[in-house]
Amino acid sequence: MTTLVIAAHPDDEVLGCGGTIKRLTSEGEDVYIAILGEGITSRYNDREIADQSLIDALNANSKAVAEYLGAKDLFMYGLPDNRFDMVPLLDIVKIVETLVEKLQPTTVFTQHGGDLNIDHVQTYRSVLTATRPMKGSSIKNVYSYQVASSTEWAFQQFAPKFEPNLFVDISNTIEDKIHGIQMYESEVRAFPHPRSPEALRSQARYFGSMTGLDFAEAFCIIRQVVSL
Repeated sequence: MTTLVIAAHPDDEVLGCGGTIKRLTSEGEDVYIAILGEGITSRYNDREIADQSLIDALNANSKAVAEYLGAKDLFMYGLPDNRFDMVPLLDIVKIVETLVEKLQPTTVFTQHGGDLNIDHVQTYRSVLTATRPMKGSSIKNVYSYQVASSTEWAFQQFAPKFEPNLFVDISNTIEDKIHGIQMYESEVRAFPHPRSPEALRSQARYFGSMTGLDFAEAFCIIRQVVSL
């Protein structure tokens, strides 16, 4: 069993499914992480004047987090932050298709399509295109995850709405998720920001309370193929 987690930005993989990644790798599953964007240059009016040392530091954080969560490998592509709508969708689809061909994953986790962030939306669309259910495809499951400070900040105004129908018990890995986001020193925020450790722990407790668990991560099932 192989799982591929596709994220638009560094830290999305932890915010969306960090506890699930750690649980899967702890259980012996091969998990690969792909981060499509560099995640920082939108903070500058001109992308070309961005501080390369900050990008390098963020990349180093991503590598450290992937290792901490037990990922088999990490792939990074450096697409322009918050400018995925300026990249031909086909180019992003080709990145994902190449990964799928190389890794032959059974399960793919990706961004939610109703998020506020345009990069999340384009990632979602690209993944759905690249993982379309062709005969012989290795992929049986495609799930979307929410990202704190993007999914809920859309306030359900964009389709599809985030209406989770899959919950993963992360009671034993919630602290790994929290530590993972804290490893992203430039991305973690103080409470009451949704990317604060306190808010993330509360979010996981809320999803857990919906399903009789101490802590859970929630996902939308895009496609799930089951042989009965």
